[in-house]
Amino acid sequence: MSTPQPLPWPQALSAFGRCLVDVVRSLRQRRLHQPSANLGRGIAFADGTRAAVYRETVRSNGPVTEPVSLIVAFRLRWVGGNRVAHRLFRVESVCNTVLFAGFDGFVSKLWMTADHKHMYRGVYEWDGYDSAVDYVRALWWPLMVVSRRDSIRFHVVGESTRASLLDGAHGDSDGSWWQPV
Repeated sequence: MSTPQPLPWPQALSAFGRCLVDVVRSLRQRRLHQPSANLGRGIAFADGTRAAVYRETVRSNGPVTEPVSLIVAFRLRWVGGNRVAHRLFRVESVCNTVLFAGFDGFVSKLWMTADHKHMYRGVYEWDGYDSAVDYVRALWWPLMVVSRRDSIRFHVVGESTRASLLDGAHGDSDGSWWQPV
């Protein structure tokens, strides 16, 4: 898949505004949840890295008609191996829910700890390939502010639930950073 261009800044800001409104609506309707079943689950990736789930966010939407998995990765600026800074980021990151949970098509996200290369990942499920790509195009802006620009990566796996992706149902490993093994 080719890398899509970030949304123009005004469009991204507008998208995040709509997202915030929908997050508030979802919270009022009690459609956002933080299940604990996956907390601490370790996931190994084909590039030899490993990370653990430290939070999960799920939005109750009804049936998913076009499941896709999205994996986003980034390395924070100025943090490196500072354990305290990583802990603070994980605590603060709950505030980042307003940056994704209200986008059209959002189903769920596993928040992953930084791996030994200090790379964070989010493993998402979306309803709709285009919705996942639209989110990534907007997400580029806030990630660019807090991350090393050259570290921002994403990969969308079509026709894939998050569960099937994590169960390795997508073929042989090719050593990719995004592929769970």
